[in-house]
Amino acid sequence: MARQPQELLYLLTRAERLAVRRVQSVLDEFDCSVEAWRVLDLLSDGQGHNMTALADHAFLPAPSLTKLVDQLVDQNWVYRRVDPADRRRVLAHLTPRGMQRWQLLVREVRADWGDLEQSLPAEELDELLDRLADALEGPGTSNRGARGATVPGGVTPGRAERGVGRAR
Repeated sequence: MARQPQELLYLLTRAERLAVRRVQSVLDEFDCSVEAWRVLDLLSDGQGHNMTALADHAFLPAPSLTKLVDQLVDQNWVYRRVDPADRRRVLAHLTPRGMQRWQLLVREVRADWGDLEQSLPAEELDELLDRLADALEGPGTSNRGARGATVPGGVTPGRAERGVGRAR
């Protein structure tokens, strides 16, 4: 018998909350939130990203993201620059110190998730989550940027945001 939508939603929500709780327990040792970790993750590609992309990736509303980026700037993990292609926009970048912090955090989270990766084949989970997200998103939606949740261990919920959860 097919699973009811409410059962699938319950399982997904439960898994997401447990995953965030587990990651946050590692990040707590470094005084870092999951949202900050997500921002650092996106910026770790060295490209510089605008606030909209960061908000989507961190699953934060714009005002909350602004406060978070302000904190990351104060910690000397992130800096802002005017976008040379569009001087009305600001791009955020990692500082060298921010890159070192991100690398440390990724290493610690991956170490904590090692046992999980052995019991769950990452490629299979990646494919299933990607297919589910695509099916839920449907062809008529314009919410493609919202699938940027970082899942430790290199699992990426959406291929459109290949920079998410990338192995370094």
